[in-house]
Amino acid sequence: MNPEISETKDSCKCCERLETVFAALTPLGPLLARVALGVVFFAHGSQKLLGWFGGHGWSGTIGFMHDKLGIPAAFAALAIIAEFFGALGVLTGLLTRLAAFGIFCVMAVAVFQVHLANGFFADKHGFEYPLTLGLIALSLVFSGGGSWSLDALICRLCKKRK
Repeated sequence: MNPEISETKDSCKCCERLETVFAALTPLGPLLARVALGVVFFAHGSQKLLGWFGGHGWSGTIGFMHDKLGIPAAFAALAIIAEFFGALGVLTGLLTRLAAFGIFCVMAVAVFQVHLANGFFADKHGFEYPLTLGLIALSLVFSGGGSWSLDALICRLCKKRK
């Protein structure tokens, strides 16, 4: 038997096995991104909205964003809402794309309005961390919540009703 052909056949079997494994793992990508982003933004959103975890709550956060960062109060309120309720949406996978888009917008403002002047690295209050979070959120805007999300469950239930 020709060793090149045998090697190619073995490679194909190996690739087939890998493809099977990767196909089974594919749903984990959006799920892990959702959990990581959701936990981070639930904590930060809770600080801003509810005053939990040492935060300043709704009025304190709006005051800080307006007075120190020059962000209009209406946009500060939208940022708080996007962080807290966006976290809940991303965590549960309900309206994932909308929730992630809100988080992405907040992080884009954080990068350009607050952190860009400090350079890249997070230890110098640079834009490294908000950029990373923003890109994770943007990936969820593109991919959606994945098969293990409430969005997918709702779609499956709707299809069954037809």
